[in-house]
Amino acid sequence: MGRHGTIAGRKAAQDSKRAQIFTKYARAITVAAKAGGDPEYNITLKNAIEKAKSINMPNDNIKRAIQKGTGELAGESYETGSFEGYGAGGVAVIVDVLTDNKNRTTAAIKHAFDKYNGNLGVPGCVSYMFDRKGIILVEKIDAIEEDALMEAALEAGADDFITEDEYFEIVTAPDAFNEVSEALRGAGYELLEADVEYVPSMEATPNEHDLKSLKKMIEIMEDNDDVQKVYTNCALPLDDDEE
Repeated sequence: MGRHGTIAGRKAAQDSKRAQIFTKYARAITVAAKAGGDPEYNITLKNAIEKAKSINMPNDNIKRAIQKGTGELAGESYETGSFEGYGAGGVAVIVDVLTDNKNRTTAAIKHAFDKYNGNLGVPGCVSYMFDRKGIILVEKIDAIEEDALMEAALEAGADDFITEDEYFEIVTAPDAFNEVSEALRGAGYELLEADVEYVPSMEATPNEHDLKSLKKMIEIMEDNDDVQKVYTNCALPLDDDEE
């Protein structure tokens, strides 16, 4: 089982929190649109829109989010940020946020760490345990030939190609991510997920008690609208459906 969990598990989680995910993706689109509202000339915006469409976010929502970013509509001003710390069992945690109130977000993240036996640290305290990599997932379906997809990915500049039970994982350097993802889309492949992520270079294995606390902490963080994504170096599955 890959570290991204099962496709069914991810889709179920998305379905149960769809409105909240819409809010998070709308913020990402708004921030990306500040650099230009045309996705053909703004690859960050294009990727944000693709992610929103992958969870069936209505086009009207996407349009409004873009217009807020370009200033055509009034909207909040968001800033990016990240927090680092240790969860229960010494698991390294990085939390990426988009917020219009850094003090509020800091207090919420610190509370989550404290409540579930973790510690909020200083910038850089755990990021050295991760590498930044472009991660592209393509679902395994009969219409996709593995060799053809691998060739297309590697020719476009991918560093690695991993075959999992339910999907193919394509790994790129951060500066090659846009080129590879665009090449695969241009070749007709539908991308299940595509983002530049923190990938752990060393892992921690918490005990059962600490794992439960870690899961609760991550759930609280992910329920916060300001939180875009939570990364850990936990070697054990964090999805409930994989327990």
